Amino acid sequence: MTERYEIFRSTQNQQYYFRLRAPNNEIILASEGYLQKSGCENGIASCKTHSPFDQYYEKRTAQNQRPYFVLRAANNQIIGTSQTYSSTYARDQGIAAVKTYGKNAPIVDLT
Repeated sequence: MTERYEIFRSTQNQQYYFRLRAPNNEIILASEGYLQKSGCENGIASCKTHSPFDQYYEKRTAQNQRPYFVLRAANNQIIGTSQTYSSTYARDQGIAAVKTYGKNAPIVDLT
């Protein structure tokens, strides 16, 4: 399996979301909900633009003290959020994976 963006629609709120999967099928970045599919597609385009660059990543710590990160656009809006990780090293590996796969991953529309 290869890295990819997946567009899907929630059955709960009918919003569109995208997730970036690594070649091992792990989800390495997940979006907020979008009311329109076009907004979701724009989110992926923004992710492709911003993901290669360090300055758009913000390293954070969750309430349970586990590290995670967000990817921000130039306008400071959050594009996507990672899972929480067991260590800062694992989080930094997650950032490296998004930097590696985010720019060129193909889009798979699951809607």
